[in-house]
Amino acid sequence: MTDDSATELFEHLELREYEATALRQLLEIGRTTAPNLAEATGIPRARIYDVLETLSNAGYVKEIPGRPKEYEAHHPETILERAIENRRQSFETFRGDVESVRDSFLAEFGPVYERASEDVTPTEDLFHVVDVGQPSETETRRLYHEATTEIRVLTKSFEYFAAVEPSFADACERGLSIRVLLLEPAHLTPDNRAIQAERIEHLQSTYPDVALRFSDERLPWRGTIADPSMDYESGTAVVLVEEEDVPLSMRQAAITENESFVAGLGRYFELIWEHESTAVA
Repeated sequence: MTDDSATELFEHLELREYEATALRQLLEIGRTTAPNLAEATGIPRARIYDVLETLSNAGYVKEIPGRPKEYEAHHPETILERAIENRRQSFETFRGDVESVRDSFLAEFGPVYERASEDVTPTEDLFHVVDVGQPSETETRRLYHEATTEIRVLTKSFEYFAAVEPSFADACERGLSIRVLLLEPAHLTPDNRAIQAERIEHLQSTYPDVALRFSDERLPWRGTIADPSMDYESGTAVVLVEEEDVPLSMRQAAITENESFVAGLGRYFELIWEHESTAVA
């Protein structure tokens, strides 16, 4: 592993410089004392115990009692699993904090917002846009969490699935009807074909109630649709238009809650699903 890639990995653990330095050194040298670690890393002795306590509280390092006390890094797999759990706990704490002030926040700012809107002619944007990547994935996760009845997905190989799987799993656990329309493998590059095959195997083994089909032809757009209504009463969609000549990092996704527009997308999905697709074996 290069220094750059190692630094990037430790950044994901949200460690400060001294903490990242100490953890990396412990992973490389094994069990040692605080003074020895301070000498090996250049971390001031006045700071090393605080650094080790932070790493221990995060679940990345274990303390071995004795005279002197020693410290040892947990297995890298344990560190990564603990990092995920720490983030989950942090989010749950944040969610609790938000919920604790929800009523007072709405009571204070709801009327203010309504008064400010009284003299404005009501309008509804057809859609708004976000960058493809983390912003569009955030919107997709929100869509999964807020859906109440069904979700329809159009995708080439579902390459972004790992980024949204917890929200996808939540929708499955709530009993939503989920259908995924993938692109026929013959239209994919070898790399995307391999990713698609891996995703299909995972979906079939982990989420057996999710329906999967292959679109016979390339589609002009891909995205996720939630709760479309042919009565134009509900629905949300995140849509990405295919632009092969534009790098993915420069593309934008459209988010719409316009019920009529979502109904149209839902009708398009149904036509492809029923007449221009084949079952996934």
